Amino acid sequence: QVISSQQKTIAILLVVHCDWSEDTWNVSLSQSSQNLSEEFAEAARQLKKEAPRIQFGKIDVTHQHDLRKEFNIREFPTVKFFVDGSREDPIDCKGVRQASVFITWVKRRTGPSTVLINSTDQAEAIINADDFVVIGFFKELHNDSVEVFCETARDVPEMPFGMTASEDVRANYGIQKNTLVVFKKVGVQKPSRKGTASCCDVESFVSQTSVKIFDVPVENHILLFTPMNLETFNAIYENYKSAAVEFRGKIMFVLVDTNETRNGRVFEYFRIRDIDVPAVRILNLTSNAKYKMPADEVTVENLKEFCQSYLNGKAKLHLSSEEIPEDWDKMPVKVLVGKNFNRIVFNKTTTVFVMFYAPWSYDCRKLLPIWDKLGEQYESRKDIIIVKIDVTANDILSVGLDRYPFFRLFPAGPGYQTNDLYSMLRNASAMLHNNQKMLLKEEAKKNVKYIPPSM
Repeated sequence: QVISSQQKTIAILLVVHCDWSEDTWNVSLSQSSQNLSEEFAEAARQLKKEAPRIQFGKIDVTHQHDLRKEFNIREFPTVKFFVDGSREDPIDCKGVRQASVFITWVKRRTGPSTVLINSTDQAEAIINADDFVVIGFFKELHNDSVEVFCETARDVPEMPFGMTASEDVRANYGIQKNTLVVFKKVGVQKPSRKGTASCCDVESFVSQTSVKIFDVPVENHILLFTPMNLETFNAIYENYKSAAVEFRGKIMFVLVDTNETRNGRVFEYFRIRDIDVPAVRILNLTSNAKYKMPADEVTVENLKEFCQSYLNGKAKLHLSSEEIPEDWDKMPVKVLVGKNFNRIVFNKTTTVFVMFYAPWSYDCRKLLPIWDKLGEQYESRKDIIIVKIDVTANDILSVGLDRYPFFRLFPAGPGYQTNDLYSMLRNASAMLHNNQKMLLKEEAKKNVKYIPPSM
């Protein structure tokens, strides 16, 4: 009804994902969906008075297969933007995760996407208001380049955009030709970006020139891990910058100082140890696939070869795994790692119930003792095993994870690889305490299946 409104209402539809419906399990949204929902709600609250024609809505598409197909929903959470009640060709709102950015994105889609600068004082005020500002200097404001610039501003709401055709403003910054400039608080970048450009060119340029790395929708990131006080740092960094020029607009180059304690989570995610640095990794933000540069030396040639190999689809995936513990199968809950995951989970004789956990997660730590009790209940069963795997130390690409803890049941029997079967615990501690039976719901067959523990 929101989409099909005849009052030319502009609407945003937020698509979130939940594994089970409320009448079956009491399951909260994934953490990413929950966070986005909160920010989305805050944006809706702030815009309610100043933009009443804009309506916000959200939908759980767990069982809405027709909607998922119609709007090509492939990842969660997803935000789509509908204009004037039309269901045709909604605009994807990608990479926006904060209320303030949502508001900017919506305003730029429903009104001017850039600020028109008419004076030097106005330009200075805009530049000084933010850490990064993108300003287009044009000779006149009615040409294709300006259209491209404005369209780019709509897709990069994280940064303020301004444009000017004022001769005084251009003269103040020494600019004579059409030029795109990214201003930083510490100084001014005046890259050689003149003449005509396509929308993709400008967007790639802004994304690459700005150092707000993770705020812009660039899919491919290469990261150099090195301490900045390393004796050879200057030489390594110059090589890194030289290689970056060739891949601008294709791969985002990022420097990670391994002496900075606040980068600890990044080291953990990429499994970088002190002995590994300097190290180079490529990350694809869409698939979360990681790639390790095969060469040890950070030279221009090695970097270029690595990047080109990745872009050509020839780079080898880098999958981390702990060593298989000697006693991995001695306890009621078996311990899996990357090296034995596929062998244990994907088989035709055993049903495997997996808990994917992160040791630092409070929710995971709270559930691990309950998981141990569940393992004890099924310990004597030969056809069912309860297992756990630390996903911070083992890469498992065959399972999409969007929260911790994450539970998945892999059933035995024919079609075990394609039978999409999930299970979640509802009030697990109470169930186990009262010795209640645990139900396993098979969504693919739309029935309830009970596997009793051995009595």
